[in-house]
Amino acid sequence: MDSFDLIVIGGGSGGLSVAERAAAHGARVALVEADRLGGTCVNRGCVPKKVMWYGAELAHALNLAGDYGFDLELHGFDWAELVRRRQAYIDAINRWYATWVEDNDITLITGRARLVDTRTVEVAGVRYRADHIVLSPGAEPLVPEIPGAELGITSDGFFQLERQPAEVAVVGAGYIAVELACTLRALGSEVTLVLRGEQLLSRFDALLREGLMEEMIADGIDILPCVHLEGITRGDDGTLTLHGAHGRTQGGFDTVVWAVGRRPLTSDLGLETAGVAVAEDGTIPVDDFQNTNVPGIYAVGDATGRAQLTPVAIAAGRRLADRLFGGQPERKLDYDLIPTVVFSHPPVATVGLTEGEARERHGSAVKVYTTRFTPMRYAPAKRQRKTAMKLITVGAKERIVGLHIIGDGADEMLQGFAVAVRMGACKRDFDDTIAIHPTSAEELVTLK
Repeated sequence: MDSFDLIVIGGGSGGLSVAERAAAHGARVALVEADRLGGTCVNRGCVPKKVMWYGAELAHALNLAGDYGFDLELHGFDWAELVRRRQAYIDAINRWYATWVEDNDITLITGRARLVDTRTVEVAGVRYRADHIVLSPGAEPLVPEIPGAELGITSDGFFQLERQPAEVAVVGAGYIAVELACTLRALGSEVTLVLRGEQLLSRFDALLREGLMEEMIADGIDILPCVHLEGITRGDDGTLTLHGAHGRTQGGFDTVVWAVGRRPLTSDLGLETAGVAVAEDGTIPVDDFQNTNVPGIYAVGDATGRAQLTPVAIAAGRRLADRLFGGQPERKLDYDLIPTVVFSHPPVATVGLTEGEARERHGSAVKVYTTRFTPMRYAPAKRQRKTAMKLITVGAKERIVGLHIIGDGADEMLQGFAVAVRMGACKRDFDDTIAIHPTSAEELVTLK
């Protein structure tokens, strides 16, 4: 039986990161993956999504070009060509990973892993042993259990589309639903966003939720709130009809995309055999140091249910490896103040507390600064997108505990400002910073 210092189950962002860092510390590492390396992010998530987002951004820019005096003649949009170029990029990353694993002295084991006991993993009938095992199996899209659900596709299916949908319903209210709806609409599809509740992005600050909904509606996306779906049917003409409660129907769709959440891929890992606790929703509970309830077994990434973002999985994996093999026993990830972006059109960026959360925690000590304006880019434009920003401060020194932006460039602005917020910046620190003019970002250091 081959023995290692560390076996990592799952070759996504979290698994690759903990394996790389552990190997750099001199550990003998095995990485088990049944699919392509890179996990959801590289193959069916962040990376291909961002390529499509860039395509959609170009579509918006082309629409704006006439307002700047350009006389353009467009001859359509080739969805298949964009998909081909996107996949070529992903394939190149996959090829790079194959060399990367070898170059980092990581043993790649291909197949599905299952725990035999607290120190042993079995893959394709072969057993491997390690003092430390990291679980990073990732997650998969959910499909609701309603009649006809199989007629829809998930986000995985979206990335397999070879032809652009003409009439599409996106069902969901979170990151994925919003991003796919905005991208499809910008590229020319007729889009209906179907919400179970009253609003999209329910965990985000109201400024962002409401501002994005206004922009999406202005872009021609039909948003249907409070729809309790009970089934899907396909008509004689091949189109799909959504059936909701109380006889409510919405039809004429050639594609329905499920974006109603994700579930961890933990059901066939042998966790019960090793005694690893699993929550009712399938997630693996961990403490602040990524420990499961079983000593020597750890978990990172989406399967833990904590801040399901690629950079979070990477950061947690690297810190875990530092702790186990780098002589840093207190090394761990701080899950507070995690910046995040929704790649909608326009993008939404946020770090820290929403206004509601801040007032609940700090009451009257909260002071809020907001601004809403038309960026200079749209000065000559017929369709003027708005940008909005909010700073949430606490106490006499007005320490910044929340920062929220919606508008062009929000995604790039947030990274630097998130550093300042994490360092404990106060409103005065922003005020004392010279503005870069003319930019949208300068509004954050000139708020009154």
